[in-house]
Amino acid sequence: MKTKATQGGGNSKQGSRTVVLVASGDLRLSANQVCWPAQAAMEKALTAAIEAEGFRVVRGHPYKPRLKHGFIASQREGLEVFRQIDPDLPLIVAEAVWQYSHHVFPGLTTHRGPILTVANWSGQWPGLVGMLNLNGSLTKAGIRYSTLWSEDFQDEYFRKRLRDWLTTGSCQHDTSHVVEWDRVKVPSRARRVGEQLASELMRNKAILGVFDEGCMGMFNAIIPDDLLHATGVFKERLSQSALYYETLQVTDEEARAVRDWMEKRGMKFHTGPDEATDLTDNQILWQCKMYIAALRIADDFGCDAIGIQYQQGLKDLLPASDLVEGTLNNTQRPPVRSRDGRRVLFPGRPLVHFNEVDECAGLDGLMTARVHAALSQPVETTLHDVRWGDRDRSGTVQDYVWVFEISGAAPPAHFIGGWKGAEGFRQPPMYFPKGGSTLRGISKPGEIVWSRIYIADDALHMDLGRAKVVELPRSETERRWQATTPQWPIMHAVTYGITRDQMMARHKSNHIQVAYAQDADSADLALLTKASMAAALGIRVHLCGTRANGKPWA
Repeated sequence: MKTKATQGGGNSKQGSRTVVLVASGDLRLSANQVCWPAQAAMEKALTAAIEAEGFRVVRGHPYKPRLKHGFIASQREGLEVFRQIDPDLPLIVAEAVWQYSHHVFPGLTTHRGPILTVANWSGQWPGLVGMLNLNGSLTKAGIRYSTLWSEDFQDEYFRKRLRDWLTTGSCQHDTSHVVEWDRVKVPSRARRVGEQLASELMRNKAILGVFDEGCMGMFNAIIPDDLLHATGVFKERLSQSALYYETLQVTDEEARAVRDWMEKRGMKFHTGPDEATDLTDNQILWQCKMYIAALRIADDFGCDAIGIQYQQGLKDLLPASDLVEGTLNNTQRPPVRSRDGRRVLFPGRPLVHFNEVDECAGLDGLMTARVHAALSQPVETTLHDVRWGDRDRSGTVQDYVWVFEISGAAPPAHFIGGWKGAEGFRQPPMYFPKGGSTLRGISKPGEIVWSRIYIADDALHMDLGRAKVVELPRSETERRWQATTPQWPIMHAVTYGITRDQMMARHKSNHIQVAYAQDADSADLALLTKASMAAALGIRVHLCGTRANGKPWA
């Protein structure tokens, strides 16, 4: 059976053969300038495909010669652009880059014509991640849209659906891999443990420490308070200025002890002398101070998990937070004592961190850690970007292999070799002016549960699925790193029972939550237990794909 993904509305100007194209960009000028050539190439190929169908493309905003790019680069600019666009014309948001969704989101809320989001199938900057973020934001807002992706905009899959959208205002994808929770036969242990954990969370409640909301315009990453409170979880709204102040209070001696702990366990930092382009000892020192400060503030407010926004504000004050985040997400990490020295903070467990203050990932990570602890499974969890995918060019793996990749916030427990397999590289200057080390590694082979909490129809939903992480030859890993961001940790994932296009049609976020289990049966149990917990909390649950053995969930 074929079902519809989220669809755009019909074209209210049936006789019009004009399509408006807009492109949302980064807020950072350096990123927009570096990424513009890829966007220009993508728009050229997309325009040719549209014109081949007999339609005319009009760009909704010009290239800016002084700034050397043609992106909408702020929310205010987006408002001005959409003020000039006929709200009844078909509109395409074309993305070859990471973009800030709120640059175009306000205009899309009142656009009456059909909306299509399009990305190039490339891991370079990447448009896929930007498009998925925008899709999740539109889904949360209840804005009708269609979505497409292509490597060269000439393949039949893309061209057929583009033709459908141009002529009817919508296009369809196969989402028959999704199974609703009420159809699933749940083992008694999974239901019992899941419901018990939900009851405990509702009774005792939990706190997400949120260091400033709304990172990079990710509307989809903000859970409305009433929906979050219904799960027994509440926000402690913290300021990144407090984190900055607390970082300044940490001594050099304390920070050096954190780095020494990492290096004694095998982590290798690749340093150089130039603050502008190299990872420096000074940058690492400040990151180690931030790690200590984050734990102390979390302790002050009794947080069960924390999320640091970093991108705005802190990026101009401190090196990147990713080394901090990945370390917090690990069970084995440098001990930090309270200010009075009397206590070790959060001993023997991770302090769950949700990268880019993605509250959906925060709730998911909190639940994941509790489920896996109750089942005696590995508790380390992280989000990744759904960055890109490709066939394995080495021929080692016949399955389609996804690249899940995040800016450094993955825990070493996920890496081949643990801390010994961890490396630190300077964050790319165009995104991170103050530098800072990543926490890079190659994810170890094994069975994982993936999931995503998102908002649709004014309710919390959770998609869950199973996958395996595969080990590829180093040459293939390097090819994938060079096609994406080689400084960042990478996971080679094969999803069970889900094709590339089904995943893209269904997923409502740039982020995906992952956690390992000891084997396939344990991973299945962990998935069903977390699904049971979510359902008991009132979250609408959907299982995606199949078990590792190919058997359906229902």
